[in-house]
Amino acid sequence: MKTAYLLAAFAPLVGAIIAGLWGRRIGRGAAHWVTIIGVAVSFFASVWTLSDVLAGHTFNGTLYSWATIGALNLEVGFQIDTLTATMMSVVTFVSLMVHIYTIGYMADDDGYQRFFSYISLFTFSMMMLVMANNFLQLFFGWEAVGLMSYLLIGFWYTRPTAIHANLKAFLVNRVGDFGFLLGIGLVLAHFGSLDYATVFKAAPDLAGKTIELLPGTAWSLLTVACICLFIGAMGKSAQVPLHVWLPDSMEGPTPISALIHAATMVTAGIFMVARMSPLFELTDTALGFVMVIGAITALFMGFLGIVQNDIKRVVAYSTLSQLGYMTVALGASAYGVAIFHLMTHAFFKALLFLGAGSVIIGMHHEQDMRKMGGLRKYMPITWITSLIGSLALIGTPFFSGFYSKDLIIEAAKYAQVPGAGFAYFAVMSGVFVTAFYSFRMYFLVFHGKERFGHDDAHGHGAAAHGHDDHGHGGKPHESPAVVTVPLILLAIPSMLIGLYTVGPMLFGDYFKDVLMVGANHPAMAEIAQEFHGWAALGVHAFQTLPFWLAFAGVASAYYCYMVNPKVPEAFARTFSFAYKVLMNKYYFDRFNEVVFAGGARLIGQGLWKGGDQGLIDGIAINGSARLVGWFSGVLRLVQNGRINSYAISMILGVGLLLLFVLIPLIQR
Repeated sequence: MKTAYLLAAFAPLVGAIIAGLWGRRIGRGAAHWVTIIGVAVSFFASVWTLSDVLAGHTFNGTLYSWATIGALNLEVGFQIDTLTATMMSVVTFVSLMVHIYTIGYMADDDGYQRFFSYISLFTFSMMMLVMANNFLQLFFGWEAVGLMSYLLIGFWYTRPTAIHANLKAFLVNRVGDFGFLLGIGLVLAHFGSLDYATVFKAAPDLAGKTIELLPGTAWSLLTVACICLFIGAMGKSAQVPLHVWLPDSMEGPTPISALIHAATMVTAGIFMVARMSPLFELTDTALGFVMVIGAITALFMGFLGIVQNDIKRVVAYSTLSQLGYMTVALGASAYGVAIFHLMTHAFFKALLFLGAGSVIIGMHHEQDMRKMGGLRKYMPITWITSLIGSLALIGTPFFSGFYSKDLIIEAAKYAQVPGAGFAYFAVMSGVFVTAFYSFRMYFLVFHGKERFGHDDAHGHGAAAHGHDDHGHGGKPHESPAVVTVPLILLAIPSMLIGLYTVGPMLFGDYFKDVLMVGANHPAMAEIAQEFHGWAALGVHAFQTLPFWLAFAGVASAYYCYMVNPKVPEAFARTFSFAYKVLMNKYYFDRFNEVVFAGGARLIGQGLWKGGDQGLIDGIAINGSARLVGWFSGVLRLVQNGRINSYAISMILGVGLLLLFVLIPLIQR
């Protein structure tokens, strides 16, 4: 099976190298085919691996020894189990759909070959991350996906907004990665190894160990290490307050928005915490921290989706909120539920993003939902697949998102870690919010009166995208098959994968000996007692509060945007302060600009004025020059070139010397 592992990991890399280095020579068609074939090979190898793992064959071994430093071995290795194989299959399937979709979406772009090389390299980076069996390789994949996101968000590098967005993503992730690196450093310092198996085996013995971050103050080693590791996840998986880069990542092309938000990068943090479950299970403090951060993200980022008018940004804030749900599940020790929601979310969120991209294509690159409406009759495939994605997102019974989202709410209900009560309130309230903003987008785009025309279908959208429509505005149109086929293929698992997998994945032995849950964390055990199959769970949902909250959210969106469109305007006027706060995204960006960016500029200006100009130029350089000049001026008074002055100086010198010699003799 090592052949399958190597194919799964490195086939996308081969495609990326060929398209990146020789893309201009082989042409556009060959560039997209070589990368698509590479990712397809990776997908089929991943499915092969998953079937082999389900047959009971796992693997944990070294492929290559990079360096040996004393007793420390730095290696490249794979850990193949159900968690890894699931992630491999999800990542490669979504990536394959994105690759195919890109043929249609980027057809007119000058950087066609470069884009395919980047997204294939992105897939390789994510595969190395999820297949790693040690912290070193994990960190390599972690940083590689960060680098690729930087390149892809700023793909249209002639646009200042894209450059600003990719720098923002890069810098915010460096903050999280600093914490992540500190966590890995603590693991290495106290466990003496970077190998997962070695660290996890030794963890219970170090559960009571403390360290002093400040003299006289003892902190639990595992608590500090786990929180540091989670800070890395906060950056990658966009948790408050390190979430600010994700909405701006919409400046990149839609295919990469789907890839980042659905299967790669943002899921890396969720996967990492689940993989580290043997460590997190030993510290309730870290789990409580994880749960509270996730709850804040789930609820408050959902509110921001309500006021967005850009179709891609609505889906982006939806991603933030759903990542918060996954994080709450992690904090509740329901790691399997978090991974389950990661899987279902990958399908329906990729579907929603690619559906949004299809709308943008059909609307001649218009992204403002206020200039859409009535697209159902023009774009039937996009309409029905987007409806399926929206129903899955809001947790409609029997759709994939229902099973994962409902169980996250139950996990928060039964959790016994600090912050569980607030988390339960947040995820329950988030059900209404999610349904409202999701169907606000759906109704504004596909129903109601048509708000587009010759003059409206262009504007900033076409210019921002970098395309020139040459006047082909007019009526919207359905996207080509290369765009709609991936939508259909993603719609199928968005409907069905939850009901087929919820039982085996969460209440069987699927994650046995992979995800560790302590006896003091009863959430999964409580949920298991109430689970009687996917059908019973779906039928029972109609009697539960989450269903009626979701129904109320859809009904409210219908009333506000189909029946009485003046209601949202009245709310905005009545609650103008709250509306202003939401439009300014809770002022996180402003805070960062004033405090961090402004503070950095002030420090830099102080170092420039005081350090560079004052100390270095003023004292060290110019000061020493002035001192030499003054001393030279004094010497110039003596060294005047006159012989009589020199003779007098010599006589005075001899006199002083004699005086210096004679005074001691006289005193005797």
